[in-house]
Amino acid sequence: MLVLLPPSEGKAAPEAGAPLALDALSLPGLNPARERALTELVTLCTGDPDTASAVLGLSPGLRGELARNAGLRTAPTLPAGRLYTGVLYDALGLATLDAAAYARAEESLLVFSGLWGAVRIGDPIPAYRCSGGVRLPKLGALSGHWRGPMAEVMPGLATGLVLDLRSSAYAALWKPAGEVAARTATVRVLHERVVDGVTKRSVVSHFNKATKGRIVRDLLEADAQPQSPAELTEALRELKYTVEAAAPAAGKPWALDVVVDEL
Repeated sequence: MLVLLPPSEGKAAPEAGAPLALDALSLPGLNPARERALTELVTLCTGDPDTASAVLGLSPGLRGELARNAGLRTAPTLPAGRLYTGVLYDALGLATLDAAAYARAEESLLVFSGLWGAVRIGDPIPAYRCSGGVRLPKLGALSGHWRGPMAEVMPGLATGLVLDLRSSAYAALWKPAGEVAARTATVRVLHERVVDGVTKRSVVSHFNKATKGRIVRDLLEADAQPQSPAELTEALRELKYTVEAAAPAAGKPWALDVVVDEL
């Protein structure tokens, strides 16, 4: 099983650690595209701060992110699984997994990134600010920048079930197609509540992110080995999730709805 995750805007602040070395990252076929994105981001953030802030969508209170980006080549690094924070990663709780479950996480989790394309949780990277929806002045939209390189490397990784938990900005970097799509399942988390006697369902960001983190943790701890979206559905039900799913048209990903009423 390959699990595709989004990054998080929130990141730890490494105080010590080796500087970035692209050849230390997984998926070395992405390194030329990583180098181009890194070079342009550093150049952008060492130039006019107003321009850089506008490109990156930074508020005045986040101007400090420009200096962080400008120093990416010499900044200390952390393994990606420790660098990314936020609701999904808090619920996933990589640091509290036992050794066997953590080893499965190292093998199965792939975090997508506007700057790095995709990394494993053990890959050492510095803290940065560059979302998947950014358009850099020379490279253009990062989704377009990554589409070709990701199409080269992903088919070799996505050889079994693909559990795609990415948000839309990162799903645009690589879209499963053909027989890979048929082995892919996406998840939508629906918050169910009763209002004035009427049951209503909605997508709530906090519930969505936290539940996805819990799903991944539970699958890792249970050593679940589903081989298809149908088997994934049954595995989640065995883990006491309420899952609604229907087989899609041929060559399309499965869409699973996980219904929660509380965290």
